Amino acid sequence: MKGTVFYKMSGSGNDFVILDGRYTTPEAWPAEAIVELCHRRMGVGADGLVILTPEGHGRVRMDFWNCDGSRADMCGNAALCSTRLSAFLRLAPAEGMQLVTRAGTFPVRAESGPGERAALNLPDVHLPAPPVGLEPGPGLGSATLTTVGVPHLVLLTDDLERPDLMDQGRRLRSDRALGPAGANVNFIGRGPDRGWCIRTYERGVEAETLACGTGSVAAAIALAMAGQATLPVDITTRSGRVLSISATLSGPMATNVWLSGEGRLVFTGVL
Repeated sequence: MKGTVFYKMSGSGNDFVILDGRYTTPEAWPAEAIVELCHRRMGVGADGLVILTPEGHGRVRMDFWNCDGSRADMCGNAALCSTRLSAFLRLAPAEGMQLVTRAGTFPVRAESGPGERAALNLPDVHLPAPPVGLEPGPGLGSATLTTVGVPHLVLLTDDLERPDLMDQGRRLRSDRALGPAGANVNFIGRGPDRGWCIRTYERGVEAETLACGTGSVAAAIALAMAGQATLPVDITTRSGRVLSISATLSGPMATNVWLSGEGRLVFTGVL
């Protein structure tokens, strides 16, 4: 078959079409083409598109777009998937590489052992703060806002199964208190086993995604800052897969921030 080879990857249910940048370029993918590619009935289907381009000396550039064709600076699960695929394609060493994104350059590695996991070292994160003027809505607890690659609003809830939860996320995603670009909205609460679980309404996708890596980091830091969890902490995503977050709270910052999670190759195909 002739065409462009693609790789369908899943990061805890947050799914991506990934292309090898040695054979295509970001300029070849206008927003309309990305929307068609990511359409779940008329295309491959994905939360976003990634192009991986080797830059030499253990560096790989990750260009990322949401499924609506908009550029995003960073996506944690896309980074984990990109790390595993970069190692698989031998674009950089599995044991350690530099992932170059619009939000910065991050040390990453493909983890050894069972499963298809990777680890991402994020820059220091400003501790979350309550957004001024935000009204969370009924049934939602304390709200905090911080940036982990992209802006994240984190809200505590005692019922993650509320039928209106994603309607709340849709409303809050563009609240003026979050700034002109809005933010991802992450709801964090206890699961049936009393462990921490998360649901995310993701901007750019404009719907719930099954996982959000950077949102889980924001939530873990918010929980630790409030004294409700001790880092490192595991957070179960909507897909049932677990993301692990470690960090150190130091002054106004969280330092030595690591996200570990799935980066699974589901299938390959030809466009």
